[in-house]
Amino acid sequence: MNTDSTGWNVETAAEVLLRAERTRTDRKPVTEDWPGLDVATAYRVQDALIARKVAAGEKIVGVKLGLTSQAKQQRMGISSPLTAWLTDAMVLEAGTPIPTGELIHPRVEPEIVFVLGERLEGPGVTAATAMAAVGSVFAGLEVIDSRFTDFRFTLPDVLADNASSARFVIGGVERSPADLDLALEECVLRVDGTVVDSATGAAVQGHPAQALALAANALAERGLALEAGWIVLTGGMTDAVPVESSTQIAAEFTHLGTVNVTGA
Repeated sequence: MNTDSTGWNVETAAEVLLRAERTRTDRKPVTEDWPGLDVATAYRVQDALIARKVAAGEKIVGVKLGLTSQAKQQRMGISSPLTAWLTDAMVLEAGTPIPTGELIHPRVEPEIVFVLGERLEGPGVTAATAMAAVGSVFAGLEVIDSRFTDFRFTLPDVLADNASSARFVIGGVERSPADLDLALEECVLRVDGTVVDSATGAAVQGHPAQALALAANALAERGLALEAGWIVLTGGMTDAVPVESSTQIAAEFTHLGTVNVTGA
């Protein structure tokens, strides 16, 4: 593995970020130590980090999309969502509290969740072909937890950090995609009973299927595809809210039910 004059390389960055996660120790952005870290190399760091988790016994169960809103993309200087990996160790069963003691500074955001009925491989995937590959739709909440102090990072940093992935929970209401207008599917987000935000599926790249298509095409550029049975978190519908011990968060969807989590 090539190491530049800073002493950093892909494996070094993956190990540093994994250690930060495991020890619950935030740090400065990797790019401050390794200015040469670019987007393509950051994805290689992400893959190396997940490879270490898989070697330790975790299993890849899907992908997540990040920066799916056009406003966030413009701030980061990109035109498509970023992708990151989900493993079985990130799954929170319904009713299980968020283990805040295992995390650094967790935040929660509501998402529309797809479970793929068939393999989806780019290039050339459209929103229509992406939606045809979706078997089921659920509501969900993602728990993000950047390994960088104060969630301060550049695009290569957050890519290398597997897009701040930490935990996720999927709701109990399963719907067929044919039964829903996901652009209009509304979510109301409550924290300790108080409404703090709301959004519709249109906040996710105009439509969650469009985000899924862009992700499939982006993965194809790396020789990768989305597999049947995988879970896809399509991106935060609202801004993420902090969660601490005893914080109660509820995401109330129009047709997908309500997903509740509590910090512990």
